[in-house]
Amino acid sequence: MAPKVGVVTFPGSLDDVDARRAVRIAGAEPVALWHGDHDLQGVDAIVLPGGFSYGDYLRCGAIARFAPIMTEVVAAANGGLPVLGICNGFQILCESHLLPGALIRNDHRTFVCRDQELVVENASTAWTSAYSVGQSVTVPLKNGEGGFVADAETLDRLEGEGQVVVRYAGGVNPNGSLRDIAGITNERGNVVGLMPHPEHAVEELTGPGTEGLGFFTSVLTSLVAR
Repeated sequence: MAPKVGVVTFPGSLDDVDARRAVRIAGAEPVALWHGDHDLQGVDAIVLPGGFSYGDYLRCGAIARFAPIMTEVVAAANGGLPVLGICNGFQILCESHLLPGALIRNDHRTFVCRDQELVVENASTAWTSAYSVGQSVTVPLKNGEGGFVADAETLDRLEGEGQVVVRYAGGVNPNGSLRDIAGITNERGNVVGLMPHPEHAVEELTGPGTEGLGFFTSVLTSLVAR
């Protein structure tokens, strides 16, 4: 039986269908979860997709962190369940304090949409084991509030403990993220947040390639190993 990966839909989510498709292509069974649910339906992993949850009112992800489903997600993540937050999902993870730091408005104050080169810094998380350290991958990026910030102590700790997962590469920092950080993980390695969109790079026909698929196949490998 294929592992089940839940994809949460919030009011304003717009990449949930793409995330479910990526899960299916990777070989897992996607399970649609609703923001008002109190039941994770026995899923083996969770994806918080991109979009504009609750219209990005207050701050991106600030309202979504109080959605009923997030009570269950936070508890499950603290128990070791793999959780991936993409773009708005990354913002929600930070607002929920599952990951440190915050995402703020791009330093150039405009929305950016481009194919973005990344370099993998940590290939030992539940979501990145299909890659190797130093590997370059290209996936789409689209955000208006994607600048990752944290205090110097937190940044030093993230780097010192290997919690930076991916960085912006190719000499392009598209949003002013400190130290070119594009994605981070918690200490345990089961929770990962990243601003670029790997779910848009899982098929040759509809993206810049298939280099984003590894994020989804990685979690299947981690589930088998558990």
